[in-house]
Amino acid sequence: QVQLVESGGGLVQTGGSLRLSCAASGRTFSSYAMGWFRQAPGKEREFVAAISGSGVSTYYVNSVKGRFTISRDNAKNTVYLQMNSLKPEDTAVYYCTRGSYFSINKATNNDYWGQGTQVTVSS
Repeated sequence: QVQLVESGGGLVQTGGSLRLSCAASGRTFSSYAMGWFRQAPGKEREFVAAISGSGVSTYYVNSVKGRFTISRDNAKNTVYLQMNSLKPEDTAVYYCTRGSYFSINKATNNDYWGQGTQVTVSS
């Protein structure tokens, strides 16, 4: 059984920054890709970013490229999402997930999810 717990969300002004964290249980953390999704009320859950088990490879949805950075610290069983130049369109609940690197961008492929953390960007 794997548990994922997100933290770091909050209220920020347009142009501001937040750093989300996702703490994972399990001794095989580094064997899995990790990712971030987000979901606004009434909207589909949207892929945001993914990182390989080693942390060497990443990819992002086009709307956050150049603004968001995903990283991981396998010694701490933690994955991060650094969000800069935030926009009101980034407002959503952000979810951490575990999966396979090349398919983690489709939500139904992933086996574990966190409870989510709210990010609100004011205009």
